[in-house]
Amino acid sequence: MHLPNDDLEEEVSVNILPMIDVIFAILTYFIISSLFLTRSDGLPINLPNAQTSQQQPDANFVVSVDAQGQVRLNQNIILISDLQSTIKQQINPGQAAVVTIRADEQASHGEVVGVMDEVRQIEGAKLAIATQSESSTPQ
Repeated sequence: MHLPNDDLEEEVSVNILPMIDVIFAILTYFIISSLFLTRSDGLPINLPNAQTSQQQPDANFVVSVDAQGQVRLNQNIILISDLQSTIKQQINPGQAAVVTIRADEQASHGEVVGVMDEVRQIEGAKLAIATQSESSTPQ
């Protein structure tokens, strides 16, 4: 009679390399997909910093003023004199409009004030100025 020898048992091991590969693949997916979660409203503008800036609800209209003084309404080039009538055409009577001004910090103060003046003449329009928190990165 032959008795099995307990000394010759195979050693059991767990290979964790495939698990590490899967974890790195998932991590890569989340890193790459998070890059697409940033909000971009079109123009590359360096917003000024403000310690008291707060997140606002999405605006109905975004007016951008770049460093060269070019004004855009929702990414379409527009004259400041046409801004008020264009916004009025796109809102329903009695509907409140939220207009966010995204002005480059190098933009002319006169251009920004001109945009603000046009927006303030729209009945029921709320005016917001986009800034970035000092702790966030430039957009």
